[in-house]
Amino acid sequence: QVQLVESGGGLVQPGESLRLSCAASGIIFSLYGMGWYRQAPGRQRESVASISSGGGGTTGYLDSVKDRSTISRDNAKNMVYLQMDRVKPEDTAVYYCNAKGDWARGARGDYWGQGAQISVSS
Repeated sequence: QVQLVESGGGLVQPGESLRLSCAASGIIFSLYGMGWYRQAPGRQRESVASISSGGGGTTGYLDSVKDRSTISRDNAKNMVYLQMDRVKPEDTAVYYCNAKGDWARGARGDYWGQGAQISVSS
């Protein structure tokens, strides 16, 4: 059974930093590309950051966060992280961890965590 469990959500003040963590189980973690998505009320879910399978040599970011965010992975711990600095009220959303199987490595599946609420407010 695949599980993705996010942690690190909560209330953050504008300008501060947040760090989200996602613990994966039930998959061969290194074979999966990992990503963070978010969904604000009344808006569609959007991709925030992604990191490639294996060593994670390829990353991608939403334009509005790319100069203040870092996605990373620790394959030994089956963890993926999102560090976001200088947060803004518009970063308020539910953040979801996602795992996509790398077909080139023989992995299948597209899995989601349950989400973690981030609220940016003073």
